[in-house]
Amino acid sequence: MSDRICMIEPLTHPPDCDVQVPGSKSITNRALLIAALADGESTLDGALFSDDTRYMAEAWQRLGVTVQADAAANRFVVTGGGGVIPAPAADLYVGNAGTAMRFLVAAVCLGRGRFRIDGTPRMRERPIQELVDALGQLGAGVRCESDRGCPPVVIDADGLPGGRATVAAGRSSQFLSALLLIAPYARDGVELEIVGPMIAAPYVDMTSGVMRAFGVTVARTGERRFVVRPQPYAARRYGIEPDASSAHYFLAAAALTGGRVRVQGLGYASLQGDVRFVDLLEQMGAVVLRGDDFLEVRGGAELDGIDADLNAISDTMPTLAALAPFARRPVTIRNVAHVRLQESDRLHAVATELQRLGVRVRELADGLVIEPSAVRPAAVETYDDHRIAMSFALIGLRVSGIGIRDPQCVTKTFPDFFARLEALRR
Repeated sequence: MSDRICMIEPLTHPPDCDVQVPGSKSITNRALLIAALADGESTLDGALFSDDTRYMAEAWQRLGVTVQADAAANRFVVTGGGGVIPAPAADLYVGNAGTAMRFLVAAVCLGRGRFRIDGTPRMRERPIQELVDALGQLGAGVRCESDRGCPPVVIDADGLPGGRATVAAGRSSQFLSALLLIAPYARDGVELEIVGPMIAAPYVDMTSGVMRAFGVTVARTGERRFVVRPQPYAARRYGIEPDASSAHYFLAAAALTGGRVRVQGLGYASLQGDVRFVDLLEQMGAVVLRGDDFLEVRGGAELDGIDADLNAISDTMPTLAALAPFARRPVTIRNVAHVRLQESDRLHAVATELQRLGVRVRELADGLVIEPSAVRPAAVETYDDHRIAMSFALIGLRVSGIGIRDPQCVTKTFPDFFARLEALRR
């Protein structure tokens, strides 16, 4: 862990600006996988260049797929192999990138040979057994090296027969997304049924949307059954939306400071569920303008408390928690037990750091109750978790003496976050 601390200076006046944010991490990694499986050359414009997408792009290169990266132009050019994994074997490392781990474990099942995928010590604590089990039902040879149902994962691949499988998505919707993404290249097609609860459902809709853009149809019956027949992805030029998860920090900053922030290029009809965070800001008293290609928040004089189920948009949980001490009534966050399995135990980390700042907070099994509180200066621990760093930085826009330890952790999804946060001072 670095000793570096980034001190956040309070704003001297409310922001009044338009901001641009990088491309969506979730869409970029889905599009990279699809483009690698498509037959021919795809160009991905507006792509995110961060740790998570770098791991994904480098993994495909090690798998024998040509991936040309142009960070200056925010562009990947990928020459897909028509569902073929060229490499006969590979040892892949994906850091703490959940999408890269889950999606690649599924994707290499289409190959022929032995593949091993590993990550950071934290990744070795993040569950993947539900995906391994479902792939086994579809005829893949997949196993976790440990008996804890976590990476490293070893795949003895000989193509994917397909067929029917049940999948548990109560700890991550990425298990279902991973299966859907590779399903078009299973020999017999794939029929999936969800068992138990499913978290973060908008990400599954996102997966289906990106697949549809590349010419593949996912048939869905109700909320629990998905069918994908054998069909190829069509190579194409594809524009990636700005990242709604990155955008919501700046929209929250407007609500927190009584300013105006507009995020360009991201409309309310986005594939990304996190655009719905503006609904919460509106409930708290902000004015929200929703356009086809923009979202704008104008903060009011005071924030109000709310009771929010964040299961569908749980990446925004730390941000709502960071706003909560400034509300005139308590904020309750519910139904996000699964965030304990992400880059950190986010519920415990957020509760601990709010308490460090003098905030009255009660940690629940699946949420938090946060009371209006006077915030005191402190250096916030970030647990190598980008979302802890970015959300708690917002508090520093209102309160003097707020420092963010190990700010470089934001490179996971938003390398220049702190520079863009400074732009609010214009």
